[in-house]
Amino acid sequence: MLRQKDTDARWLKKNGETYYGYKNHVKICRKSKLISGYKVTDASVHDSQAVDGLLDKSDSHHELYADSAYSGEEIATLLKKEKIRNRIHKKGYSNTPLTEAQWEKNRKKSKIRARIEHVFGYMTNSMKGIYIRTIGKLRAEGVIGLMNLTYNMNRYLQLAG
Repeated sequence: MLRQKDTDARWLKKNGETYYGYKNHVKICRKSKLISGYKVTDASVHDSQAVDGLLDKSDSHHELYADSAYSGEEIATLLKKEKIRNRIHKKGYSNTPLTEAQWEKNRKKSKIRARIEHVFGYMTNSMKGIYIRTIGKLRAEGVIGLMNLTYNMNRYLQLAG
């Protein structure tokens, strides 16, 4: 019966909802909204753990926009080493809330990050969802890669038209 059970997939609980499967971590050009790289992990992997696998030499002297889940010393060190400008949202805490200036900077970063979220919104709404029904990580990587490619082709038609 193991052939009917995905032993590579993992569980994740986020905002009170439970998910099982894989995550599609993407690197997106903020101007064109085209996916330039992706990495597939099981659902339990934190988003920030996939950053290293998405960065390459071409990202040097560019900016990384991400939500506060990517904040942390490890990511900041990686970005500094790769000479990538850190545009990750600042995180507020109960004993040290964000200052007005930090809040305003986060708001400006959100305008750019919203363009990235449009990619997943398009996949969810126009491409009829981002669910995969495969067993095994290798097949999931193939299906997710094809979804990303399909998105890029649709986006290219929008840009060309």
